[in-house]
Amino acid sequence: MTLPSFTRRLALAAVLAFGVASCGGGDEKAGTAPSEITFSILSAEGQNSSGPLWEPLLEDMSKAIGIPVKTHFGSNYTVLVEAMRADQTQVAWFSAKPALEAVDRSDGEVIARTVDLEGLDSYRSTLIVRVDSGITLDQVMACGKRFDFGIGDAQSTSGTLAPLTFLFNPRNINPAQCFKTVRSANHQANALAVATGLVDVATSNTVNTVFLTRQNPQAAAQIREIWQSPPIPESGIVIREDLDPALKEKIRSFFLTYGQGEGAEAERQRRVLAGLNYSQFRAADDSYLNPVREMVADRQLSEARAGGDAAGVAAAEKELQRLRSLREVQP
Repeated sequence: MTLPSFTRRLALAAVLAFGVASCGGGDEKAGTAPSEITFSILSAEGQNSSGPLWEPLLEDMSKAIGIPVKTHFGSNYTVLVEAMRADQTQVAWFSAKPALEAVDRSDGEVIARTVDLEGLDSYRSTLIVRVDSGITLDQVMACGKRFDFGIGDAQSTSGTLAPLTFLFNPRNINPAQCFKTVRSANHQANALAVATGLVDVATSNTVNTVFLTRQNPQAAAQIREIWQSPPIPESGIVIREDLDPALKEKIRSFFLTYGQGEGAEAERQRRVLAGLNYSQFRAADDSYLNPVREMVADRQLSEARAGGDAAGVAAAEKELQRLRSLREVQP
């Protein structure tokens, strides 16, 4: 073998080795380092109301991670979860149920959960009526196709899942058979429909009450709560698992440190958070969604029992037992 031939083979081997190393090697899934990311915001209030509240935070995020952050607003849970699955969005602010869907179906990973201005990281589903209607919870639960009812998106935690789990299912009530009409809409639309008399009763939540009182006090003054659910996990920040690890850590660090510490910059960031009704983002993983998993399993159990599905009943009961045992050992 001549020296030049040997040198060429060494060079080729080095190139091949570098190529393997660059691709991550073995079965390890390589992270991707995009030139920009899209941040999805699941907003019942819509872009016009929520956009100005989120823009300062996302501008700060772009500076912190070193690449542009595009925003995508939507009120349709399923579409935004599918957008993450298709890698059309890489980071998202989701309420608990779509966050769970993103973890289970869209390669999502929870990195933080939100904490409100009172230090709470949970909220409650509500049932609302017009303040002068005289409608009581007992009247609503009596059914009789008497009232027009507004329910949330099918994937909404507080708009649909919690009311079914904690209010309707325990009483064996199917809203479609209980009310005169049933319409599905986001929280803001349902609240305005109650305030203006378009529907008699609707689902909402305590977070929507805060924003409606701030943005439309006249409408808020026309609404009265007649029911609240047990606490529900607050919204969270979900990120695609396959993002470049270094970028993921920058994003995680940004949220967990935002508005913390002392000084003028921290104070400015806290004002941004206050506009969103938050005091901080707290570290979390997908175990914080277990209460929602319980709601899902409870609904599956009800459906399996109604359909005479013995295997489905057994599977749902097993999942409920697993989740309740996890809850019992938590501090």
